[in-house]
Amino acid sequence: MASFVLVPGAGGMAWYWHRAVPLIRAAGHEPVAVDLPGDDRQAGLTTYADIIISAIAERSDAILVAQSLAGFTVPPVCASAPVRMVVFVNAMIPRPGETAGAWWGATGAVDAREQAAARCGYATEFDVGTYFLHDLPQDVLRAGPEQPREQAETVFGEPCRFERWPDIPFMFLRDETTAFSRSNFNGVLRVKDSVRRWMKFLVAISSRCRTRKGWPSAFLHLRRA
Repeated sequence: MASFVLVPGAGGMAWYWHRAVPLIRAAGHEPVAVDLPGDDRQAGLTTYADIIISAIAERSDAILVAQSLAGFTVPPVCASAPVRMVVFVNAMIPRPGETAGAWWGATGAVDAREQAAARCGYATEFDVGTYFLHDLPQDVLRAGPEQPREQAETVFGEPCRFERWPDIPFMFLRDETTAFSRSNFNGVLRVKDSVRRWMKFLVAISSRCRTRKGWPSAFLHLRRA
């Protein structure tokens, strides 16, 4: 049995993982959905990392799953907790000392989003419904929180302080249909030098991830491999 520590992106709501949790549990593993104070203006990456480290606690076989903005929490968590594998889910992947606010320009994320919008015929101006919630069934949206947690800007200004990526397996899951696909791939290239031997999982897994159900299925498949 493995422990999957599930870290949400912007907003920090553990609810983001509520569809994945029962699938992981049904496969005989332990899901740990972390809740982060995304709307707290006093909380930055250091606070987020401390919360995740506390969630890992005494577990020695933790698989850290980081979605979107949570990619910036991975280096400080891995420096202080016994993480045996990292799974990036459409994640923002930092360079040493980079801020999440600078990541967008550095990876070409905005250009990628606008190009995808022009190509596919939807609005180039960002809104949550178009870019994040468009493929969610209405019953899932109705079952969610009445007021989504707004992400405070504090975390976007705090540098991600680390020197190099740890020498552990990394897995990259990206939705090839998303407007952010290109920038996510650029993020993968940022860590390829330190984890080159694990890059084969990018191609092997990405085709499995075209549905929300596909995300947990993909990294459970890797756990069995």
